[in-house]
Amino acid sequence: MADELYQDRCASCHGDGGQGVAGAYEPALAGELSVDQLAALIERTMPEGAAEECVGDDARQVAEYIYGKFYSLEARRRAGLTPPGRVELLRLTSMQHRQALADLVGRFAPAPPATAGEPTPGLLASYFQSDGMNKATERKLARADERVDFDFGADSPVDGVTADQFSIVWRGSLQVPATGDYEFRVRTENGARLYFNRDELYADGIMRDDSSNTVGDPLIDVWVGAGEMRAKSARIFLLGGRMYPLRLEFFKYQDATASIRLEWKPPHGAWAPINGDFLTSRFTGRTFVPQTAFPADDRSLGYERGSTVSAEWLAAANAAALEAAAEIVERLPRLAGLDRSAGDAPQRAGDFVARLASAAFRRPLADEQRERLSKLAASDPSGVEAGVRRAVLTTLMSPSFLFSSLPPAEATATPHSVAERLALTLWDSLPDEQLLAAVQQGELQTPEQIAAQAQRMLADPRARHKVGEFFQQWLQLDERDLAKDRGLYPEFDEAVAADLRRSIELFVDHVVWSEASDYRELLLADYLFLSPRLQALYAASAADEAGPPDHSGFRQVRFASGERSGVLTHPYLLSALAYHNNTSPIHRGVFLTRNIVGRQLKPPPVAIAFPEGQFDPHLTMREKVTQLTSAEACMACHSFINPLGFSLENFDAVGRWRTSERERPVDSRSTYRTADGATLDISNARDVANYAVGNKSAHRAFVRKLFQHLTKQDPTAYSDNLLEMLRSEFAAEGFHIQRLIVQIAVASSGVDLKTAAKPRTIR
Repeated sequence: MADELYQDRCASCHGDGGQGVAGAYEPALAGELSVDQLAALIERTMPEGAAEECVGDDARQVAEYIYGKFYSLEARRRAGLTPPGRVELLRLTSMQHRQALADLVGRFAPAPPATAGEPTPGLLASYFQSDGMNKATERKLARADERVDFDFGADSPVDGVTADQFSIVWRGSLQVPATGDYEFRVRTENGARLYFNRDELYADGIMRDDSSNTVGDPLIDVWVGAGEMRAKSARIFLLGGRMYPLRLEFFKYQDATASIRLEWKPPHGAWAPINGDFLTSRFTGRTFVPQTAFPADDRSLGYERGSTVSAEWLAAANAAALEAAAEIVERLPRLAGLDRSAGDAPQRAGDFVARLASAAFRRPLADEQRERLSKLAASDPSGVEAGVRRAVLTTLMSPSFLFSSLPPAEATATPHSVAERLALTLWDSLPDEQLLAAVQQGELQTPEQIAAQAQRMLADPRARHKVGEFFQQWLQLDERDLAKDRGLYPEFDEAVAADLRRSIELFVDHVVWSEASDYRELLLADYLFLSPRLQALYAASAADEAGPPDHSGFRQVRFASGERSGVLTHPYLLSALAYHNNTSPIHRGVFLTRNIVGRQLKPPPVAIAFPEGQFDPHLTMREKVTQLTSAEACMACHSFINPLGFSLENFDAVGRWRTSERERPVDSRSTYRTADGATLDISNARDVANYAVGNKSAHRAFVRKLFQHLTKQDPTAYSDNLLEMLRSEFAAEGFHIQRLIVQIAVASSGVDLKTAAKPRTIR
C-alpha cells in the first residue's frame, strides 16, 4: 500500500527510488528528519500543488516507506545508494600548505632574544639623543608606547633630549588576527624605516645614514627627506594567528617639526594607527610566509578540502617549494647551525635535511628515505647550498608532505598519524615538539591523553585563528557587500563597515573563548561591542551599562527590552543581508533557515532579481515580499523562510533599530511551522533564537559544520552515529564550544570517543 502511494503521488518528482528527477526535484531524497517530521512535511507540502491528496494515515505510510527504503542513512547504506563512510585521502588545502611551510621552517629557527620584563601592549620604545651621523648617541628613556602616533611639533619628545636632533627606535611584535593582504603606512616629515618580519630586528645598535648596520631592506624606507610630510605604504600577505617581529626607526635632524605615525589596513579593515590590541613588546622570530597564490580549494560540499589535483595546483605547490627552499638556503647558518666553509658542512647539511623531511612528513623517515635525502644534500658538486635546495624541493614535492593522512602499511591509526590529525584539525599545520614528545613517550594512545593534548593546543593562537575562520564561514562574513546608498545612509562609510567587522569578531571571540564558551550566548546575547563611531550609530536604545574600552575604543554595550539577540541581530549581518537601499527579509530568512535553525532548502527553480520598480511605492518591504512569494510553488520554501526573515524587520538596512517603515508600524510577527509540523508564534529575533537553542536540528547543523571545517571530512567518515553522539555530548556539556572542539579532535584522530562511535578503518 505504502509503495503504491509513493509511486502514485511522489515518484514523478522524486524518482521511483528517491534518486531525483531532472526538471522536477533533482536532489536525491535523503536527510535526517525523523518519520514524524517527514510525515508532517508530506502532509503540508506534497504532492506539490496538491498537498490535500496525501494527509493523515497516507502521509504517515509514505513517510515510513521513504524513511526505511532510501531516505535514512541506514537505508541508503543497506540499498547501496551511499557507500560505507571512509576517511578520504586529501591533499593539503592552501591554508594547510602555507601554515605547514611556516611551521616547518620555524621549527629550526633559533629562539628570539628574551623580552625584557613582562610583555606589555604596544612596542618597546628607546628615545636617543642624536649627534649628526650617529643617530643614537645616548639612550635617555625606555618605555612602552601603545601606538606610534606622535606629533612632537617643534618640541623635544622626552626630557633630556634636545628638540633639534633625536631618534627613537620602537621594537616588538605584531599579532596578526586574520590571513590576507595587509597594507602598512608610515607618515612623517622626518626620517623613518620600518623593518618587518626579518631576523635580528631587536639589536639595540647604532642607526646610521648609510644603513651599514641594518638587517636587510626595510619594508618601508623614508629615511631621506626634505622636511615635508610624506606617506609611504607597502603591502604584504600574512598568515593569521601569528606574531611577526617589527622594528621602526625614526630620527629628526634640523627639521622645523617632527611627527611619526604607523598605520595599517588589515583585510576588511580601514586605515588606522596600529594599537596595543595588536602590538606587543614581546620579541619573536621571523615567520616564513610563502607569497605564492594557490588556486581556490574545492567547496562543493560546503567546506574547503583538498580534493582536486590540477596543473594549477601543482604549479603553485612547486612555486611554494621553491620559495621555501630559497628561504632555507638563505638562512642556512641560522637554521642548521652550519658553517659553509667548515669541513663537516656536507655531513651537517645531510643531517639537517633528514630532520627537516621527518618534520615535513609528520613521522620518522625510513632508512632508505633518510639515506637518499642526506646524500642528495651532502654530495651535490655545486656545493652545500645547491644540495640542500635539491633535498628541500624533493621533500616538499613528495606526496608524504602534500597529502594528509596517507594510510600506513598496516591500515590502522598510529601514534604519529594521531599527532598528524590533531595538528591539522586544530592548527592546519604540523605537530609541534610537545606533540611529538607525547608520541615518543607513549602518551597519545587513549582518548583521555589525546583530549589533554587537544586542550593544550586549543590555547595556541593558531587554533584561535582556525576557529575564527569557521565563524567567518558560518556567518558568511566574506560573502556579502556592505556598501549602502550614501544618500539614504550617509553615516555608513568604509570606517563604519570596518568597525562592524571588528565588532562581530570581538563578539564571537568573547563568547567562544570565555570560560562558559556557550553556543547559546552566540544567539541570545543582549550586547554588542561598539566603537565610538558605532555607538553614535547604533546605541540610541542601549541600556546605560557599558564595559571599559579596549585599545581601539570598543566597549561592550548592553541593550534593553530584548532588542538584540546575539549574531541574529548583529548590525554587520543585518547590513550584509540587506539591499543597498532597503532590508531583505528573504536574504535574512534564508540565512536564519540554513545557518541558525539548521533546516535544508532546495535551490529555487528560477533565480529572480527583486523587482523593486514593480511594486506600489507605498508598500512596506514585508508586503512586497509577501506579494512576490505568494505563488504556491514559492511557498513550499517561503512558508518558513518568510516568517524568519520578517522577525528582523525591526532593523533597517544598516542594522539600526526601528519601529516604523514608511510612517507605518513595523510588523515582525508571524507563525512559523517547524520541520516536525508544529506551529510557533514569532514576534522578534529572540523568539527565533530561543527556538534554535532548543532545537536538535539546529545543534546538529552547527556541530556538522564545525566538524567539517576542522577535519575536512564528514562525520559519517568515522561512524554513522558520530554526529548524533557529538550533538548529544554537546548538549550534555552545556553547549560548551571549546569542549566540542576537543571532542571533535579526539573523534577524528583515529581513537574513538565511545565504543558506539568506533571509527572506521582508514582507507
